[in-house]
Amino acid sequence: MAARYARRAELSVDRYSPLNPEVQARVHERQRATARLLVRLGLNDIGSLDILEIGCGSGSNLLEWLQLGASPERLIGNEILADRLAFARQRLPTAVQLHAGDASRLHLADSSFDIVHQSTVFSSLLDDAFQRRLADRLWSLLRPGGGVLWYDFTYDNPRNPDVRGVPLTRVRELFPHATFKTNRITLAPPLSRRVVKLHPTAYQVLNALPFLRTHLLCWIGKPR
Repeated sequence: MAARYARRAELSVDRYSPLNPEVQARVHERQRATARLLVRLGLNDIGSLDILEIGCGSGSNLLEWLQLGASPERLIGNEILADRLAFARQRLPTAVQLHAGDASRLHLADSSFDIVHQSTVFSSLLDDAFQRRLADRLWSLLRPGGGVLWYDFTYDNPRNPDVRGVPLTRVRELFPHATFKTNRITLAPPLSRRVVKLHPTAYQVLNALPFLRTHLLCWIGKPR
C-alpha cells in the first residue's frame, strides 16, 4: 500500500494542489454536502463529539473538523504513512492525537467514537478480506447512535490499477447491520479537470446531472 501511495504522489502534486480550481470546486462541494448531512442528522454540536479519521494523510480533513467546531482533545487521526503523519503533526494542534499504523489494529477502546471518518481509504484496499476486517474494526469503535462518515468513489479507474471503486452494494455488505443515508456527489474527475479549464462554473453546471457524479457520501449509522 505504501508503494502504491508513493507512485500516486509522484504523479499528482499538481493534480491535487489546493490551488487547482478543479480541486477547489470538488472540495467545496464535498464540504457543503457534509455540512448538510451533519445538520440533517442533528449533529449540530460538533465540539461534543469524539471523532476518529482513519487514513488521515497530512491532516486536511482533520483541519476541516476543527473548522466545524470539533474539540482538538476529542479528535484523533490515524495514518499508515510516516511522512504524511509527520506533516499532519506539524499542522495540527498538539491536543489532536495521531496514531501510526494499520487502522484495523488500532489500540483504541471499543464504542469510544461518535463519528469514524473514512475518505477514499477503502478504494485503495484491493483485498476483500482486509476490507472486511477494517470495516468490522470501524464498526466496533462506534458508539450506538454513532456512524461512519464515508466518502469514496464507486467506479473503477481503468488508468489506475492501484484503486478500485466501492459501490453502494459493497458498502452495505461491509456494514450489514447499519442504517444508511446516502448522497451521490463529485463530478467525475476526468471530466471535471477538462471542463474547469474552460470555466470554473462549468463544474456546477455539469454536476447538476446525477449520472455524472462518481462518489458516495454516506452516513453509516449504528443503531442505539
